[in-house]
Amino acid sequence: MLDAIRALSKTDIAGAAFAVAAIYLAGIAPTAEIAWVGGFLLLTVFLFAFEVVSVDVAAITVMVLLGLTSLAAPLMGLQQGLVPVEHLFDGFSSNAVISIIAVMIVGAGLDKTGIMSKVATFIMRLGGSTETRIIPLISGTVGTISSFMQNVGAAALFIPVVSRISARTGLPMSRLLMPMGFCALLGGTITMVGSSPLILLNDLILTSNQALPEGVAPMKTFELFDVTPIGIALLLTGIVYFVLAGRLVLPIRGTDKPEGGDTRAYLTETYGLTDFEIGEFRVPDSDSHLIGMSVDELEQTWRVRLVGVEKGDGLRFGADGVDRTLGITPGSTLALLGTADSLLDVANANKLVRKRDLDRFAEVMSATKSGVAEIVIPPGSSLIGKTARDVWMRKTYGLSLLAINRGGTRITYKTGGVRNTPFAAGDALVVQTTWADLARLEKDRNFVVVTTEYPHEELRPHKVSAALALFVLTISLILFTDLRLSVALLVGALGMVLTRVLTMEEAYQAVSWKTVFLLASLIPLGLAVEQSGTAAWIAKQTLETLGDVPVWAIQLSLAVLATVFTLVMSNVGATVLLVPLAVNMAIDIGADPAVFALTVAIATSNSFFLPTHQVNALIMGPGGYRVTDYMRAGGLMTVLFLVVALTMINLVM
Repeated sequence: MLDAIRALSKTDIAGAAFAVAAIYLAGIAPTAEIAWVGGFLLLTVFLFAFEVVSVDVAAITVMVLLGLTSLAAPLMGLQQGLVPVEHLFDGFSSNAVISIIAVMIVGAGLDKTGIMSKVATFIMRLGGSTETRIIPLISGTVGTISSFMQNVGAAALFIPVVSRISARTGLPMSRLLMPMGFCALLGGTITMVGSSPLILLNDLILTSNQALPEGVAPMKTFELFDVTPIGIALLLTGIVYFVLAGRLVLPIRGTDKPEGGDTRAYLTETYGLTDFEIGEFRVPDSDSHLIGMSVDELEQTWRVRLVGVEKGDGLRFGADGVDRTLGITPGSTLALLGTADSLLDVANANKLVRKRDLDRFAEVMSATKSGVAEIVIPPGSSLIGKTARDVWMRKTYGLSLLAINRGGTRITYKTGGVRNTPFAAGDALVVQTTWADLARLEKDRNFVVVTTEYPHEELRPHKVSAALALFVLTISLILFTDLRLSVALLVGALGMVLTRVLTMEEAYQAVSWKTVFLLASLIPLGLAVEQSGTAAWIAKQTLETLGDVPVWAIQLSLAVLATVFTLVMSNVGATVLLVPLAVNMAIDIGADPAVFALTVAIATSNSFFLPTHQVNALIMGPGGYRVTDYMRAGGLMTVLFLVVALTMINLVM
């Protein structure tokens, strides 16, 4: 017997415990509908918590089982199914799901024009590459934006930004996305238009005023910034939490590295190109030997390669950007490639000031835009017998030649002579180049591109104006009209396709269908919880159990109920259900009903423990998160939210 128990896994034991809980619930539930819905709730939590299957498959499974209750209703003691079959798939056309699809497409369009890349560069310029500085910048920005637009939209727009920051800094996406997502939720509490429950709250208050007992003064509605102190305190709490405890609660699931991550290691092993790096240097305004020197003289003297220059007239890099006759002028900024020693020598000898990290060249020299590649001179190439100097290789093709491998003989830029060596058929060349230039070489018969695993990113900077105009239009429709959120976002998404910022295929690829199926499949469960009376019964049982307790305990209980309900049903549904209950309770115990109503509306943003909220589901795939990651990081965040929210509500209201 003991051996059999030891053989059971944690999942088996947990499954048995959940089954016992379901049986107990069936014994105390007032109706069969509530008993079965409670069982489905426990099943969902079990599947999510122990990841028996992936979360999207778990959600679809629960949705299908709910649909089958229409067939098995007589056997289950029900008069009809828990969810009408005609409404089972309403989630796929819901406002929330359509909004998520549209906002993903809008975000992809902005990213395709390079806008998000520039935002990433700006954030890195301010925050460097350290987690403790980047997390506050990203999370604070998204939190502020989500105070005026839907939090899922703010989070979706910044996923490409986080991806690029991750690729450039080496910080795993999993260390950055969860703080951003949580702060998007927290930012929705800063204004009365930041989240759906707060938008809805004033209407619910006006409705409740009509049913108030005689002698009870009507509640006043809330102004736009009445909740701002509460929201700011919550947002700051979230940021400080991840800065201090992030290393303990956030998972490490790898970095969002560009393709070809092993290319450099391969080239180092094959060609002996060790410790080469790119540094950014500023030429002083006077008293430097480099002033007046040509690029050719610089490279031959110091055994380095100049791969980019900025002389006050814009960045020069890639094909047609830099050639050997270009003169070095005072105040220029140079991007030099070389060994650590050679870069140190050229800087010391010429009084160059090196920046700690790439600044002006951070974008164009990032791993997503440029790198070191290998190409081969094929038989029949018109370059055979010519040198790199003869063909102006850097100016013509955008290639800075670093090494030639010819039958086991290596000629490198460190030893000199590499640019004066005539090319021969079969020569393997190592070059520093932009990926855009390398992509063009794949169509050039003079070369065979060996490094094919690199980011084939086709940006459309000429579409920036169209993308920005569509984004502004979309935000304006959301903020200044009564148009349904999904329709406003679809205006922007459709516009991205019609103006050819994105192709239709790219629009489809931009959508995380795992997220779509997860959210759409959970909506019928929320519908069953509301319509069966399960939520109202749970709320009533909880309050009856409390009995005669202080006012703050009742308020805390309401906040906890709102938190639990919003994990398994829509936050709007939880608000509609609990606000009238909160108002009546406050009147009964002599508390302020408006404060109790606000407590519910704020607490429905406390959705961190499970990936059931739209924002948490959205970041789950890109961050590589598991349900247990949300439980670990979201558990303490949930408690902090309750403490800070209730404290601030009672201080400022």
